Amino acid sequence: MKIVNKEDDKRKENPSEEQPKPKRDDQNYWTGRDPQQEQQNNPNKPKGPKLDFSRKNRIALGFFLFLIITFVFMLFSENKSLSTRDVPYSSFLSYVEANQVSAVEIQDKDVITFALKNNMTASTRIPYDDTKLMETLKEHNVQVTGTVKGVSFLQIILQLLPWVIFIGFTIMLWRQTRGGVGGNVMSFSKSRAKEYMESDVKTTFDDVAGQKEAKYELQEVVEFLKHPVKFQEIGAKIPKGVLLVGPPGTGKTLLAKAVAGEAKVTFFHMSGSDFVEMFVGVGASRVRDLFEQGRKNSPCILFIDELDAVGRTRGSGLGGGHDEREQTLNQLLVEMDGFDTTTGVIVVAATNRPDVLDPALLRPGRFDRQVVVDMPDVAEREAILEIHCKRIKRESGVDLNKIARATPGTSGADLANLVNEAALFAARSGRTKVTMEDFEMGRDKILLGVAKHSKVLTLEEKRATAYHEAGHALLHYHLKNLDPLHKVTIIPHGRALGLTISLPEKDAYTKNRSSLIDWIKVTMGGYVAEDLVYGETTTGTSNDIKQATEIARRMVTEWGMSNLGFVGYGKEDEPLFLGREITQHKEFSDDTARKIDAEVVKILDEAMAETRKILGENRGQLDILAEALVERETLDDADIRELLGLPPAESTTRLV
Repeated sequence: MKIVNKEDDKRKENPSEEQPKPKRDDQNYWTGRDPQQEQQNNPNKPKGPKLDFSRKNRIALGFFLFLIITFVFMLFSENKSLSTRDVPYSSFLSYVEANQVSAVEIQDKDVITFALKNNMTASTRIPYDDTKLMETLKEHNVQVTGTVKGVSFLQIILQLLPWVIFIGFTIMLWRQTRGGVGGNVMSFSKSRAKEYMESDVKTTFDDVAGQKEAKYELQEVVEFLKHPVKFQEIGAKIPKGVLLVGPPGTGKTLLAKAVAGEAKVTFFHMSGSDFVEMFVGVGASRVRDLFEQGRKNSPCILFIDELDAVGRTRGSGLGGGHDEREQTLNQLLVEMDGFDTTTGVIVVAATNRPDVLDPALLRPGRFDRQVVVDMPDVAEREAILEIHCKRIKRESGVDLNKIARATPGTSGADLANLVNEAALFAARSGRTKVTMEDFEMGRDKILLGVAKHSKVLTLEEKRATAYHEAGHALLHYHLKNLDPLHKVTIIPHGRALGLTISLPEKDAYTKNRSSLIDWIKVTMGGYVAEDLVYGETTTGTSNDIKQATEIARRMVTEWGMSNLGFVGYGKEDEPLFLGREITQHKEFSDDTARKIDAEVVKILDEAMAETRKILGENRGQLDILAEALVERETLDDADIRELLGLPPAESTTRLV
């Protein structure tokens, strides 16, 4: 699949016959329960929610009741102070001078509570050390008493409450880190592997479409788990570890589950990142615990997903120091060394980065068997679609073979996503069954991205974008070594203002020099079209320039497609699932570098001249395509052939 785009930051920017099904409310959808049906089946069942009086809930309820009682008690204990009116100290002295005060009570030497002769009670605070106060009270025959007020219960609570909250919060965090409320201190170092018992693993090889070679290799492991005596009698040793290698979404985890399902044994699933923690020694302890669980539940399969998270080459970190991950890896190596092949425990791991794994992991006696799980071919894609389409309702006219042929280079996860997108389109359109149109729209959404209809372009911007995309599209009909054009659009998708997409008719694993040169010309089509029409180019061509330059440089430095001959300069970029190096090493002289640059420029200049010639000679067709894009916004191969007066294609990438 080829996509040519322009970055927007580089430019301006009949069901009525069916019986209605009973509806379930959203609250009970995920559980699948019908509360009305349950009430009918059990009329004695109370309609309200059932209270949970477990030990933990009883403790929590008792704690909250204690808090309520405490605050009620404090409220009554402070009732007296709340009912006492505060007055200024000067007013208190006036009351004394007027002989209206019958008695006073001095508390803690600074608070005076006094009773007036009209039975009112008030209080005041002595603002300074009044040495004449006692003489004044004695002269007016006021009864004086003194008390030292102790610390109130409220004050004690307020002083202790922050410490109680802090200690409680600390205990809660500690109990969580050690494995939950009901756990113990050692549970933090226990394995976090998910255990699937024999009866829980329903996946078999029949659920894994395609991957015949991978299933053939794994069938030997199944036979060993089923019939170990047959291998032991002849003296054969089954591999201790099987490493599944492949791009993301190809079914590595599914294959591991299928092995357990076929052999009918227990399956332990754990991710490589689950071993590593911030505490030293936890990862190694979890490795030991995982293998101990495996021995206790033999025969079984221990599956470690994303092995590269813990199995990277030692000493490869940017800091170069010994870290927790290396200690975990060392323990994994030790456990696999001491693993007896007669115990009936098989270690299966999956990764899409085998190049970064430590060599000690891959030597015989550990992960000594590597199974490549590759992208599916046409037949395998059709089988995968058949499996995923079992869960949806589809029209009889849905041709899965046609869909499989129109989706080269896609993984099993991509196809599952395609089926789901098609079902979503059908549901949004109010249809009860999925049609080929839904698959077409689902594929376009995956290829193009979500259309941004809210992004409105001016007429001049639309016209400029239309000429750019028309330049890409038109070259598909004047060059021989290209994949068929699928669709061209000037509707913004993601960061791109326009897109031109071509799809291969069949799976291709290699490219020759002619096809690469033609593809460079296609990437130059938008640049040349802008220059022909407007006499200048825009920043929207930057992505095209990057693509063309990268292809030309790799033709010179990696593939020997230049006058420099059969020589490789620099290290080859491996496929994504094999990883890439952080830095590139220069393994040639400055003089050779100048020769490489000259060859790259030569390839690009020759392609540019040919592109200008083609578009210049067919300027009328370029104008027709651009005007049609401005009017319709999206064109496919059949539309363009009709506009240009070309015969229909023998095959098409359209699904409808």
